[in-house]
Amino acid sequence: MIIDLRSDTVTRPTPEMRRAMAEAEVGDDVYGEDPTVNRLERRAAEILGKEAALLVPTGTMANTIGVKLHTEHGQEVIFESRSHVFNYELAMMAWFSGCVARPVHADDGILRWEPIRKAIRPLGPHWAPTGLIEIENTSNMGGGTVYPLDAIREICEGARERKLAVHMDGARVFNAAEYLGKPVREVVAEVDTVSFCLSKALGAPVGSMIAGTDVQIRRARLYRKRLGGGMRQAGVLAAAGLIAIEEHPRKLAADHANARFLAEALAKISGIAVDPAGIQMNIVIFGVSGTGLAGAEFSARLRARGLLMNAVNETHLRAVTHYDVSREGVEVAAHGIAEVASTGVKSHAV
Repeated sequence: MIIDLRSDTVTRPTPEMRRAMAEAEVGDDVYGEDPTVNRLERRAAEILGKEAALLVPTGTMANTIGVKLHTEHGQEVIFESRSHVFNYELAMMAWFSGCVARPVHADDGILRWEPIRKAIRPLGPHWAPTGLIEIENTSNMGGGTVYPLDAIREICEGARERKLAVHMDGARVFNAAEYLGKPVREVVAEVDTVSFCLSKALGAPVGSMIAGTDVQIRRARLYRKRLGGGMRQAGVLAAAGLIAIEEHPRKLAADHANARFLAEALAKISGIAVDPAGIQMNIVIFGVSGTGLAGAEFSARLRARGLLMNAVNETHLRAVTHYDVSREGVEVAAHGIAEVASTGVKSHAV
């Protein structure tokens, strides 16, 4: 049996999703005539408390559109240094939006206003002015850390004073809402635009959403078309997306509990470094350097045991819990990690 904890993108559509996809009422979405897509977009906007929303194929496309909506060529975008928009989106802010990256490091992946304020550049003769502030909630490579609501509020208030917009990469913002015990609309209330993935923790097979004002989303449709994201009978995808946003947020608490359980088990293993108290949602990043094995080698030895987890650098691996791996599966994963760690420690000692 394969236990896949590489990401929550690996979830398979539920039987309910498959039935909904097979029976979906469809039309041509480029003409705005797919009723299921239209229903998903209206419902997503309502849940997020925004005026309008748009279905796009991927999270990268959603963030690319979000950056483009708020910037002009030759401006800078401020974000945390481990952000997805900087590290995992093929430099789209430069390629499509003509913007320069201005990364700011935060130890926990969560930016605060003061370091952002210091990085803001006004219009001047020698540098690119700041055009946008981007925050990632939750911070993926920060270990799944969640922005406190007061931090979001302070960032957005400071940005508005300087006539800057804030885009939230909310790929896992429903996880953030679950952790905070707040409706997702409260988590995103202050930001100008927000994107989120249907195909990560929420379990849909394909798709992301971007939401903002009516004017912004009308422009976003044009950018989607330019990026090749104009889809036709996309209701077969939107049907699964509707179930994802209506039914699957309630599954997230179990994913978070499984991640904490895994971290607590790993903390007891010699050579493994992890702080269970720092686990806020369904991501567990743990160090393996104490075993004498490099991250890639540790990952390869897990794979040989049917356990899939990716190395995120030379010394750390990431495990992401989701509804396709039960508590029993997480227990098996913890046991497998302990086995690999012990072989590494033994060989290192020799």
